[in-house]
Amino acid sequence: MNVFRLTGDLSHLAAIIILLLKIWKSRSCAGISGKSQILFAVVFTTRYLDLLTSFISLYNTSMKLIYIGCAYATVYLIYVKFRATYDGNHDSFRVEFLVVPVGGLAVLINHNFSLMEILWTFSIYLESVAILPQLFMISKTGEAETITTHYLFCLGLYRALYLLNWIWRYYFEGFLDMIAIFAGLVQTVLYCDFFYLYVTKGGKDRKKVMLPFIFML
Repeated sequence: MNVFRLTGDLSHLAAIIILLLKIWKSRSCAGISGKSQILFAVVFTTRYLDLLTSFISLYNTSMKLIYIGCAYATVYLIYVKFRATYDGNHDSFRVEFLVVPVGGLAVLINHNFSLMEILWTFSIYLESVAILPQLFMISKTGEAETITTHYLFCLGLYRALYLLNWIWRYYFEGFLDMIAIFAGLVQTVLYCDFFYLYVTKGGKDRKKVMLPFIFML
C-alpha cells in the first residue's frame, strides 16, 4: 500500500466521522441529504460484496466493514432517529436520473461480464455522482454549515488522493484501471471549484461557499 492510498482512506474515513459527529452532537440532520447517504450506502454494499468470497488483509476487511457500518448508521440517524429534523422538501434530487444511467453504463462498460464485476463497476460509477443530491440540496437552501463543508472537503480530498494512488500504481506496479480513473476524474472535477473556495474563504464565508459552486456545475 502506498502513502496516497493510505491518506486517501483516512481522508474518506474522516469525512464519514465528521458527518456522523455533526448529526449526533447537534441531534439534527438539517442540511444533510439523506438521498446522497443512501447512494453511498448502496455504493459500499455493491462494492464490498467480495467480503463474502475473499480475504485480502485485516486492514482491507476492517475498512470495508467500517464504511458499510457507518453508511447505514448515517442513513438510520437521518431517516429514523432524527427524522423530525430531516429537510425532505429541499432534498428533492431525482436519484433515478443517476441510478438508471449508471446501472446501464455498468452493464455496457465493465472489465468482465459477471454479476460481481458489474456490481463493482456500478459502485464505482455511482460513487462519482453520489454527492450530487447533497450539492443540489445546498443550492436550494443557499448555504451550508461549516461542518458540512468540512465533510465535503474531506470527500473531495479522498478522491484526489486516490487519483494520485492510481498514478503511483501505474508507474511503480504497472497497474492501470481506466474505469476507476475515469470515475475518479469525474468526481474530482465536481469538487475542483469547491476546493478553491474552501481554501480561500474564511470560516464565516464557508457557510455560503457552496452556492456559487453549484452554479458552476
